[in-house]
Amino acid sequence: MKEKYLINARIIDPKNNLDEIGGLIIDAKGLIKAVGKKVNNGNLPSGSNKIDLKKQVLMPGIVDMRVFVGEPGFEYKENFRTLSDAALSGGVTSVVSMPNTSPVIDNVSMVDFLKRRGRDKSKINIFPSATLTKNTEGKQMTEFGLLKRKGIVAFTDGVKTVQNPQVMARIMNFASQSESLIIQHAEDNILSEGGLINEGEISTRLGLKGIPSLAEKIIVERDLSFLDEYFCRYHISQISSEKTVQVIKKAKNEGKTFTTGVSINNLSLNENDIGNFRTFLKLSPPLRTENDRQSLVEAVNDGTIDVIVSDHKPEDEESKRLTFSQATTGATGIETLLPLSLELFHNNSVKLKKLIATITSNPAKILGINKGTLDKGSDADLCVFDLNKPWVVNKEKLKSKSKNTPIENRKMQGQILKTFVKGELAFERI
Repeated sequence: MKEKYLINARIIDPKNNLDEIGGLIIDAKGLIKAVGKKVNNGNLPSGSNKIDLKKQVLMPGIVDMRVFVGEPGFEYKENFRTLSDAALSGGVTSVVSMPNTSPVIDNVSMVDFLKRRGRDKSKINIFPSATLTKNTEGKQMTEFGLLKRKGIVAFTDGVKTVQNPQVMARIMNFASQSESLIIQHAEDNILSEGGLINEGEISTRLGLKGIPSLAEKIIVERDLSFLDEYFCRYHISQISSEKTVQVIKKAKNEGKTFTTGVSINNLSLNENDIGNFRTFLKLSPPLRTENDRQSLVEAVNDGTIDVIVSDHKPEDEESKRLTFSQATTGATGIETLLPLSLELFHNNSVKLKKLIATITSNPAKILGINKGTLDKGSDADLCVFDLNKPWVVNKEKLKSKSKNTPIENRKMQGQILKTFVKGELAFERI
């Protein structure tokens, strides 16, 4: 591969506090050789391979911490190839794959399979997670040490919560000794049992059993109490309510060290969007009130929430176009993660550099991976986007195998133009 020269770009790299007009050099090995205002047309070799980005934004490739692949077992929903295509069109170069496959990722042989398939069928970086408990049953811990040595970056039961406090205490104790990252989906099973949407006026009007925000808050409070005894790398997968934001803010102010994520769905939609039983908006955690949504946005802005995720969960249309109680839970989102996030910038809710940090450097730091940055010598995983380009979401144009987007026909401002992985142009919008 020849050296590439990206010039005349607005370069944003939150890790290095960089926001300036300049360029970036990719060396023959696909690594970043130089970046910043010192890289410009005037000091580059004549006749070199220059790509003029015309003041479009150049940033690190997006790191998405919560993605459901579908492979193995659910290839009809999504496979590594279609996930890769969808991710690249959304500027995503690295994903953490959830272990809720069939069979689940809870042993070494499944990790080997996953890594081989990811390497052979996709162009993006696949960082697999494994289950916290055997078969996600919440009873017996998986072999953290062995799985971590095989390249597992985090442990989570994905769509399930470890309900048994004794098991969770044991997990956090072992995680503290092995320095393993624990990711918890916070929802109390008893309080949420049979629930379909947020508990409140909308659920009453639609005649649907609600899920109280207390179900989330209780699990978060419990786990943060354990954190006093068992100091470990602990991450709350995604929160959805004002009550939980208050708990997290208080705990961080008291000096507790942990991190928190939020789904882009809960930042950009609320329970009113469900309308008359729109099953494509049946999500977990559920969409809650507008006050909850605004609290989450404020928490992103003030740093209480560290990471924004797509919660990309492809489902075939047959399983979504059912009655609300029968429809499966989940939505695609990896292709629209950045544009939806940019809404928070365009409406002056979150500064651009802060926003980009939540999808690049922050998740990379939590995971302990060398991604999400434009550091010299790091892989040239890059994303180029037009900050202001208007477009409309059309599910038929999405590259994901499943088309269960919750934002069909939504008007967007900001679009991915190019995505590079290890210095190679992997996606270009025509």
